[in-house]
Amino acid sequence: MKLTTLLALTLFGFLFEASLEAQSQLANTKPNILLMMTDDQGYSVLGKHGHPFIQTPNLDNLYETSTRFERFLVSPTCSPTRSAIMTGRHPMRNGVTHTILERERMTVNATTLPQVLRNAGYTTGIFGKWHLGDEDAYQPHNRGFDKAFIHGAGGIGQKYDCSCADAPDNSYFNPIVKHDGKFVQTEGFCTDVFFTAAQGWIKDVKENDKPFFAYITTNAPHGPFLAPEKNKKRFLDMGMEEKHAGFYGMVENIDENVGQILGNLKKWGLMENTVVIFMSDNGTTGNGAGRAGSKLGTSEYTCYNAGMKGMKGSPDEGGVRVPFFVRWDGHTKPGKSIDRIAAHIDIMPTLSNLAGAELPANQVEGRSLLPLIENQKAKWADRYLVTHVCRWKTGEDPNLSQWKRFAIRNQKYRFVENKALYDMEADPDQTTNIIEDHPRVVKEMRDYYEGWWQKTLPLMVNEDAEMSPTRPFHVQFYKQKEASGIPKWTAPEL
Repeated sequence: MKLTTLLALTLFGFLFEASLEAQSQLANTKPNILLMMTDDQGYSVLGKHGHPFIQTPNLDNLYETSTRFERFLVSPTCSPTRSAIMTGRHPMRNGVTHTILERERMTVNATTLPQVLRNAGYTTGIFGKWHLGDEDAYQPHNRGFDKAFIHGAGGIGQKYDCSCADAPDNSYFNPIVKHDGKFVQTEGFCTDVFFTAAQGWIKDVKENDKPFFAYITTNAPHGPFLAPEKNKKRFLDMGMEEKHAGFYGMVENIDENVGQILGNLKKWGLMENTVVIFMSDNGTTGNGAGRAGSKLGTSEYTCYNAGMKGMKGSPDEGGVRVPFFVRWDGHTKPGKSIDRIAAHIDIMPTLSNLAGAELPANQVEGRSLLPLIENQKAKWADRYLVTHVCRWKTGEDPNLSQWKRFAIRNQKYRFVENKALYDMEADPDQTTNIIEDHPRVVKEMRDYYEGWWQKTLPLMVNEDAEMSPTRPFHVQFYKQKEASGIPKWTAPEL
């Protein structure tokens, strides 16, 4: 594709999107926003998505009562997706090329979603997983969140030989949580704790003049695969191994919490003034979902992935496709399905569009999805979306990985790792490689990707980062413990 053609398409897309946004009836309405994102659940582990034995009645109800994006794409792993949500641009352009080793840190030069919303009059809170830097400058209380109730690293109890580490010896049960900069001792299972804290905060701020943005980001069902006994018992009784029962038990526990929070929003009279979004951060994990040869028996039951190729960590559709449900009672249409491809980079412009917020200049690459939410048949310019697994060795030249573990996606095609092309409309399960039949399509995708890569290289700011000699959460935890102790957190009355 010639440069002049690319520039023309870019300009057309920008003007086209701007005109659509101007026509939106939902723009600048300033609703409350609840964004719930699970960790490693993926698309397939949901009753309404055909899973053979998971029971998710509350998420199934949300599915039925929401406008659904059927092809919503994120990154193959967690930190990249989180940075794209926070900035509206590709994670590699935020410096995020890994989930550890200082390469999970989101550049401090980016303006974040909560900063943009706060400028538009919102109060903002995060509850659960951040995973975009554990050093103080990168922490959510310095990136636009008024309330921060989080664990460290990429999971509770994780620690690495770098800054990425949670509080020492932490556990999914009764976890230590960093609450507005101070560590507290909670009681209960981690997912229950994060949802309870979020609901207590919503209850406190709901009467304020300001709308709220609540970002609930569970570490579940990420490994280690631990769940309350009541949630995993059913799966153990089915003959599952402990880790598989833990994975599915965590999902059903999430479902219970989703039911509780939606029930409380209704009780508090907030459902007609709150946009509720549910999603996951990457494709489902093979370790938790299980594999053939487990005690349960067949791969059909132990590794259901909705027919998709690839799981977490893959550039194929199964590695990046997730649920994306949008419900706003009285404003969105229950049961409406949207087949246009959309992505994590679209969340910031969509929510900013709703809030009437001004986006940072020269940062956001995504589009507001409000035109499609209002009219699923709205005209929508096609585009390319880039996936890269990244995770090359620290210190290695990224150019060596340019043509490895990547994919380019538009509405019709997925071009994978420079060797396969799939027609995603005719063959969504990626069973037939048609690369030899469409040389022009492949050339256009390759040309686009080459230009994209060259523009992205200078923004990979963490590639030469030195490893931190300390673990900030450990240092802060021990300093607080010695000075004043770790107080017990009092769960709010709901």
